[in-house]
Amino acid sequence: MAKDLGIDLGTANVVINQQGKGIVLNEPSVVAIDAHSGHVLAVGQKAYDMIGLAPDDVQTIRPLQHGVITNFDAAETMLATFIDQLHVKGFFSKPTILICCPTNITTVEKSAIEEAAEQAGAKKVYLDLEPKVAAVGAGLDIFQPSGNMVIDIGGGTTDIAVLSMGNVVTSDSLRLAGIDMDEMIQADILKRHKLQIGIRAAEQIKIQIGAVYGADPDQKMAVRGQDVETGMPRTITVAAPEIQRSLRKVVQKILNAAQAVLEQTQPELATDIIDKGIMLTGGSALITGMDKALSAALQVPVVLAERPLESVALGTGILLHDLEHQKQH
Repeated sequence: MAKDLGIDLGTANVVINQQGKGIVLNEPSVVAIDAHSGHVLAVGQKAYDMIGLAPDDVQTIRPLQHGVITNFDAAETMLATFIDQLHVKGFFSKPTILICCPTNITTVEKSAIEEAAEQAGAKKVYLDLEPKVAAVGAGLDIFQPSGNMVIDIGGGTTDIAVLSMGNVVTSDSLRLAGIDMDEMIQADILKRHKLQIGIRAAEQIKIQIGAVYGADPDQKMAVRGQDVETGMPRTITVAAPEIQRSLRKVVQKILNAAQAVLEQTQPELATDIIDKGIMLTGGSALITGMDKALSAALQVPVVLAERPLESVALGTGILLHDLEHQKQH
């Protein structure tokens, strides 16, 4: 018998929630392909491990950029591989799948996600808005006539929404998030230190010493890369305040968008939000000081979800219980 699946199809990671089992898969959204034949060589963690290390005839690609599919064949193969690993399809049964998408997604982009899931083996595909599902996964009761606000900062998109009675009241979706932060770190290290580092190294810096508020000058990290002038390997030491400066531009855009959404919110709902605080979810919510930076800018308490990286996938599991109810909202 097929087991229904909730999928957080993210730019950086794919997280899958299986009915009755909870979260059963969390892998990087990366596919490695043979540049000559187009043949898929690896998917997920195995493909991610090849980034920056594979020979020229092996391409490592992210099939999604900023929350939308940019390489349909690779996205379909990636989804099909992950679904096959779970053994949820039978001869006569296929799973129903609920997938999340950004709030400002176009009809064409929605169709691409639905088609990729169908081709990967879904019987029926439902789409729902990422901030709504993240809010449910973080434990908010969004179906009451009361204002809730969620900020979901992922790898490729930042979704900000005010919800009431199961619906998005005001929202914004920025096509920038964690991966853009990695790119800023990479660009700044090149500019300041004349050192070329890989995107994976930039991500590790962000995870280990990245901070967006109150960076600790004593937090340091050795970084190895290629000297752009000599071509030779070189190691430098970077400190948290330098990385905070690199992240500033991306973080400021998120703060501005959150401020704009809050300003557009009806006074009654805004009062509820001030009382309850704003729920912060998504993998990039884990960067040191993200909650404090948002709270200081918005003058509203910001609460970090218990499992920020898994909030969307957890929400799909809750909403899958009653898809008919889901269709009405």
